[in-house]
Amino acid sequence: MAQDPKQDATTEEAPVKSSKKKLIIILAAVLVLAAGGGGAAWYFMKAKPADKKEEKHVEAPKPPVFLALETFTINLQPDPDEKFLQLDVTLQVAGPEVAEYIKLQMPAVRNRMLMLLTSKTASEISTSEGKTTLSEEMLAELRKPYAKGEKPQEVSSVLFTSFVVQ
Repeated sequence: MAQDPKQDATTEEAPVKSSKKKLIIILAAVLVLAAGGGGAAWYFMKAKPADKKEEKHVEAPKPPVFLALETFTINLQPDPDEKFLQLDVTLQVAGPEVAEYIKLQMPAVRNRMLMLLTSKTASEISTSEGKTTLSEEMLAELRKPYAKGEKPQEVSSVLFTSFVVQ
């Protein structure tokens, strides 16, 4: 019962060829996975330092600094009747140092505001547009330097917190 040597060789070669194909497929799969993992690791490692650099350059927004002025009670220009204006104003300034400087200059600030406000009539400031115009005029007055050679004040807005015309 001897088998033919040619048949033994083909049966042995078939499993060898099959195992070589499996080995090549497994190695190829391992190489693809390793390349994908290496690429992903490179991407995530490189992305993190860039994010950290951006975070360093972005500064947290500074909280606004407000300075409330004392109440203004003034006589408006006759139109045709005499009217009074009672006004509370809050200023938004660039920083605490600007607020402190304006506090030191408060007599000049109040004088400027009173001179502007007493030149108005009730009909001029009763409308929404009139109040907006008044706010812009007050802002222009407040930004002017208080002494010769100084820089303009860094006042960003004039906010009305109370506005009563009687």
